[in-house]
Amino acid sequence: MIGADLSILIPEIVLSLYAMGAMMLAVYTSKDAMAPALTWATALVLAIMGFYIAVTGGGQNPAFDGMFVDDAFSRFAKVTILFAAAAVLLIGLDYMVKHDLLRFEYPILMVLAVVGMMVMVSAGDLITLYMGLELQSLALYVVAAVRRDSVRSTEAGLKYFVLGALSSGLFLYGASLTYGYAGTTAFEGIIAAASGDDISLGLLFGLVFVISALAFKVSAAPFHMWTPDVYEGSPTAITALFSTAPKVAAMALFARVVHDAFGGVVDQWQQIVAFLAVLSMFLGAIAAIGQTDIKRLMAYSSISHMGFALMGLAAGTAQGVEAMLIYMAIYVTMNMGTFAFIMTMGKDGRSVTQISALSSFASREPAKALALLVLMFSLAGVPPLVGFFGKYAVLLAAIEADMAWLAIAGVIASVIGAYYYLRIVYLMYFGETREEIDGKMSLVPYVALVACAAIIGLAWLPGINLFGLEASAAHAAEILLR
Repeated sequence: MIGADLSILIPEIVLSLYAMGAMMLAVYTSKDAMAPALTWATALVLAIMGFYIAVTGGGQNPAFDGMFVDDAFSRFAKVTILFAAAAVLLIGLDYMVKHDLLRFEYPILMVLAVVGMMVMVSAGDLITLYMGLELQSLALYVVAAVRRDSVRSTEAGLKYFVLGALSSGLFLYGASLTYGYAGTTAFEGIIAAASGDDISLGLLFGLVFVISALAFKVSAAPFHMWTPDVYEGSPTAITALFSTAPKVAAMALFARVVHDAFGGVVDQWQQIVAFLAVLSMFLGAIAAIGQTDIKRLMAYSSISHMGFALMGLAAGTAQGVEAMLIYMAIYVTMNMGTFAFIMTMGKDGRSVTQISALSSFASREPAKALALLVLMFSLAGVPPLVGFFGKYAVLLAAIEADMAWLAIAGVIASVIGAYYYLRIVYLMYFGETREEIDGKMSLVPYVALVACAAIIGLAWLPGINLFGLEASAAHAAEILLR
């Protein structure tokens, strides 16, 4: 039995052993001198594990009496997380080296964070969920403050840690209430106790606290307060990580909890999630308008986009989960390309993150400006770019679930949010002529920028059809709501 259970956890075990082996190797070597090679090796291992999960497995494979679940839903999320983390490592390598931030601990902490994310999305029990959540969080707290000689970076790490501890407290309190009233921490037992019309008030309170903690992890309003400061204060390579893989993990975990544990009381949590979606969409869209720092703008953009993803989840249907998964995969691709560009914004060897620095950039670097234009238009939801199809999917899911009011709110928020994306494009092409950034990019970030823009710009074409994303997301959603 133990052997069969462990075989289901092969990717998590391999990555954990790799992290421990890398730490032991660092003890007997020159540590930071081997960091670039270790980063490349780590990205390769993460990508290999992503391919392994994509081509192996099938059906639903519970382990350790259902505490860990390997199914199509978790595999979809894991593949997205692994490839996103591998890409962030490679894209950010030049930035970390240039700013003397690359330490051997950096790729190792990334691996441990990824293992935590993988455990989160496969959790079938509140205890397993908490273990994965904390493993991810503890690693990310450290990397947020990796620039130890910077007050802003230290402040970002401290804020993330304190508010993260608060969200962990909310989750544990909600989990204890759930256990007290359901008599179990297993999702199968909770859904049995939370079905029917006679659900206890205490169990509902537990649900509210758990949702509040998960809303913090996806940076949904009103639990978003850490996001702008952490995005701005952290090194840009770390900010790129925060905006991609952990968002996918947290959103997949959100879907897993509300459907696997509380799927019998959709009416009880549907309105809460819809409220979080509306608040996030409008707060992110409106607050981003006045931002002058592009990293803070992307933070508020992230809050708004998480609102759209939550709209799909609020539908409470398989179509809604499918739309959410599609949206998150597209969102990660758009953010990856955008941050590949932001990481290289600089002048005379120093980072520049002011939006005004992009003024007249297109006249000096037309190819890069065009790639960024495609990404900005896609983030704004302009057709026919795939960002539009992501928003269309969640809007359609809300309408099909008889929540047309939520879809209308989403359209309004999207129109408001288009302003700050189009402002960046306007500055690049029609801004006052000046040279505030030199536009130098090393090979990997440049390839990432162009590749992400190409994917976003061409994935909608007939014959490409989002590279089969819809079919995979539909199967994953079907398995979750089996």
